[in-house]
Amino acid sequence: MISSLAAVCIAYLVFLSFFLLSAQNMDLPKLTNPRIVIKKAERKLEVFDGDKFIKGYKMVLGFKPAGDKEIEGDGKTPEGKFYVFTKNTESKFHLSLGVSYPGLEDAKRGLDAKLISQEEYDEIVSALNEKRMPLQKTKLGGEIYIHGGGTKSDWTDGCVALANEEITELFNAIPVGTEVEIKP
Repeated sequence: MISSLAAVCIAYLVFLSFFLLSAQNMDLPKLTNPRIVIKKAERKLEVFDGDKFIKGYKMVLGFKPAGDKEIEGDGKTPEGKFYVFTKNTESKFHLSLGVSYPGLEDAKRGLDAKLISQEEYDEIVSALNEKRMPLQKTKLGGEIYIHGGGTKSDWTDGCVALANEEITELFNAIPVGTEVEIKP
């Protein structure tokens, strides 16, 4: 027979375990100044409200995760500062947040290397200045999203993938225009 003290301890541990698990699965709070930081080497996506850390998620990258994205089809996830340009409820990977790649530095590199034309460069710059979707179909690549689909291994074509329940939580909390910084 279990003593009453042992029973109280067990009940407390069960309650504490339930509380901690529930707290980990809570929706993100309303964010007044949301931003996302992706740390490629750590396979971690972090959500901040201003400078305050809110929550971290395990994530995976493109099938060639080392280095910055250079061209279409290289399997690399881009690095730099971007923003969320769209929220896609029709994603084939559950839900997705569009990331504004190519950025200004990418466009400049592409123009200098003659991967994109002056017209494409100008359109990318114009879109970035207006916080809208930059060109997505150039030799630099595009269509970079934060989406669902799972986190077992690096499998995307350059996107950032989360577990479906986690992209749902992120999708519900993050507005279009949110800053996204992708670090090596």
